Amino acid sequence: MLGLLAILAIPAAVFASKVLKSSRLIEAVVVAVPTAFVLGLMAISAARRARYRLDRSVYRRGARMVRVARFLAWTGLYASFVGGIALGVYAALRWSA
Repeated sequence: MLGLLAILAIPAAVFASKVLKSSRLIEAVVVAVPTAFVLGLMAISAARRARYRLDRSVYRRGARMVRVARFLAWTGLYASFVGGIALGVYAALRWSA
């Protein structure tokens, strides 16, 4: 769940900036990227705990769910890194102009 929220944080901010005329796109992304990063870290932590519990259990129920959770967590963290790089490039271009 946290991984999915991390993935959707940046697109939700872009959508909100389009719907709300009071916020600009750059302001929305500046807020969304750190939010996605924190949610991604929380998702990775939760996925690690779930994998740890699964490895120590007798019954292997939920292995597929843990695998999907790990994938979503790492994808959310990756999205936050890409957003951070995009913000860094934008800042460098604004600084050089």
